[in-house]
Amino acid sequence: MAHTFDELVEMQRAADTAQAQVEQLRDQHGPPTREPWSQQQTATYETAWRAWRDLARDIQAAITEHAKEKGQARNEVEAGVKKASRHATEDGS
Repeated sequence: MAHTFDELVEMQRAADTAQAQVEQLRDQHGPPTREPWSQQQTATYETAWRAWRDLARDIQAAITEHAKEKGQARNEVEAGVKKASRHATEDGS
């Protein structure tokens, strides 16, 4: 399914949010190798990590498809999507 640029930006925001959640869990619990995590901590982290991984995979595939469809360089589309998603976040939009 082809995505518009705005849809790609929203997908990138979702992936960035998921990544931030994973990083927050790491900061909160520390590395799992230092002190063993509880089963609940491990399950929560693994769920968050899988969500981030899946969202990151999906946005990468969508960017590739969009670039092919528009005849643009993939890296340029990706850079534009990341810039737009982060710019809107910094503006509070």
